[in-house]
Amino acid sequence: MIAYIPRLFRRKRWYVLSRIAAVSGILVFATMWWGALIDRFNIEIKEVKIHLSELPESFDGYRIVQISDFHTGTYGNDTTFVAKVVDAVNSLDADLVVFTGDIVNSRSSELTPHVGPLGRMHARDGVLSVMGNHDYGDYANWPSEAEKKASVQYLKDLQSSMGWKMLNNSAVKIYRGNDSIAVIGVENIGDSPFPVYGSLPKAYPELADSVFKVLLSHNPAHWNDSISGNHGLNIPLTLSGHTHAMQMEIAGISPAALRYHTWGGLYADPDSTHYLYVNTGIGTVGFPARIGAEPEITVLTLTKN
Repeated sequence: MIAYIPRLFRRKRWYVLSRIAAVSGILVFATMWWGALIDRFNIEIKEVKIHLSELPESFDGYRIVQISDFHTGTYGNDTTFVAKVVDAVNSLDADLVVFTGDIVNSRSSELTPHVGPLGRMHARDGVLSVMGNHDYGDYANWPSEAEKKASVQYLKDLQSSMGWKMLNNSAVKIYRGNDSIAVIGVENIGDSPFPVYGSLPKAYPELADSVFKVLLSHNPAHWNDSISGNHGLNIPLTLSGHTHAMQMEIAGISPAALRYHTWGGLYADPDSTHYLYVNTGIGTVGFPARIGAEPEITVLTLTKN
């Protein structure tokens, strides 16, 4: 249509604009198909070192492998890609594997076909997980509140059968000799319109104590709103997911930045006392493609300054 604008002024059609539009259309079409058929199955393993002066000596070099936002309902009964992710995680010599929420799209039954391969995931200190906003059944229509609650319980039962330990507003201690760290997990805490189910004080009442803490919290908005710059909280490291980088990232630029200024990668507050890592996820939701923002497995190596 743009090419015909000159005719309004009794000039010849701009054929060059027609060619540009045609080429642009082909590129967009090819990119969409690439994202749907190739990029969303092309796993990227990111190695990140985080220097933390508060880290106990015995945990210097501790390796945490983080995955997030599996959205297993996207794959139906096909476990091929899920098994591929598990094999990749198991090859990374992890001390601990953490999953930071959204294992399904809307119903817990979506996880059922994938319990077998996910149950093979392992690390020296086990697999810990938290729930994300999609894990509560809020995006499905339920005949009754009882059935919705039953679905949430089924999700917990399935993860238990996989050998994963869910931290639903709770914490665990991990020991190396006389040293220890605490891993805290909260249920979903996020920005509107996402519901709040989590409670950090319930998960760990003594948040100012001297124990080194790693917090698993699905939505990075929790870190921005309540943890960054809060000197009353001794939580050096928070791990989140949720953003997916909006499933699009070109040359380090993502439309997710329009909503979240902490949308992917490592961040620190102004005093560098609280760090946040945002994993951009494995699966897809809504649009079944990833353009540039490939499925992410993160290897976080904790070191002392």
